[in-house]
Amino acid sequence: MSTMVKVLLAVALILSIVIPFAVFSAGEKSKGRYKKALVLNLVAFFGIMITASVLMFNGTAFAAETAASDSAAGMGYIAAALSVGISCIGGGIAVSAAASAALGAISEDQTILGKSLIFVGLAEGVCLYGLIIAFMILGKL
Repeated sequence: MSTMVKVLLAVALILSIVIPFAVFSAGEKSKGRYKKALVLNLVAFFGIMITASVLMFNGTAFAAETAASDSAAGMGYIAAALSVGISCIGGGIAVSAAASAALGAISEDQTILGKSLIFVGLAEGVCLYGLIIAFMILGKL
């Protein structure tokens, strides 16, 4: 796939998110506007994905030796990305629960600020563990 096609696909993906958001946020926020924005987003996203798949799989096949070595490195990159992504999603969920509970508790009794910050910090540590694992995976490639 050429660089121009990649840039056009990236721009199209960004527009598939921005345009439905603009449709939803312009004017009064009603259930009908929400449904319209959701349908527009789904149609745009899957249309772009189908177009990208067609453009991506119309090239020539590579030799088996280069594909095997590239496949191992590609799986390593995917594993590193998944370890960071999933750990950050989990950390975000944990921080949202811990921070909201900590703010509620601090509003009741301000002497427990230090204890509540420890729990929020522990929840953020989950993201750092995922990042460390990703660095370990990338170090092996």
